[in-house]
Amino acid sequence: MTRIPENYAPAPDLLRERIILVTGAGAGIGRSAALCFAAHGATVILLGRTLEKLEAVYDAIEAAGYPQAAIFETDMLTATAEDYQRFADHIEEEFGQLDGLLHNASILGQRRPIAQADTQQWQDVMQVNVNAQMMLTQALLPLLEKAASASIVFTSSGVGRKGRAYWGAYAVSKFATEGLMQTLADELENTTNIRVNSLNPGATRTAMRAAAYPGENPNTLKTADQLMPTYLYLMGDESVGVNGQALNAQ
Repeated sequence: MTRIPENYAPAPDLLRERIILVTGAGAGIGRSAALCFAAHGATVILLGRTLEKLEAVYDAIEAAGYPQAAIFETDMLTATAEDYQRFADHIEEEFGQLDGLLHNASILGQRRPIAQADTQQWQDVMQVNVNAQMMLTQALLPLLEKAASASIVFTSSGVGRKGRAYWGAYAVSKFATEGLMQTLADELENTTNIRVNSLNPGATRTAMRAAAYPGENPNTLKTADQLMPTYLYLMGDESVGVNGQALNAQ
């Protein structure tokens, strides 16, 4: 397994003139990533379902004097392939290409035994965590191919690499994420300048983590901001050649 360089120190202008899309950009790791990418010079496209949260991230980027961001409000539970294609067309018209795609958005669903899984809830988790990511990626591939070196990062989980009881649809969706990453990485390796990897953030102080572990003391966990060197490494050119890898942020 490829490892992130220890004590990685990204250059301040690492992502200058890059166009990077972050899904689930309104809160948690997605918010931190969007702000961090912008701080290192990227024009960030913020995708999420809650406009108020996206606008708050947009305003923070503006206040800091970083490159002006863009907002795309959508609910990945209900968005169609046609919706994502229209989005891709808009990015092409506005920016001409795409240099990076961070698939961060996902939902936890219900933690319960497989024997008690609710069918609709199961389908909802698969729609957001797997199907929507495939449709979005598919629509954006022509734009990513235009970049000199593009990076796609799928967000994985420890329970997507070794199954654990009661993690149900979420765990299975993350196993599917790993499969999607590996398949796409193999398809693109010799025909494009796109690299595709997965990243397991590990235990992080987020709302999703609190929902999964309500009795846990959040102060014992790393913050999303503390993980950002890994995200920067995967989006910057120093990770060119790293492809098809299942990486860990912690």
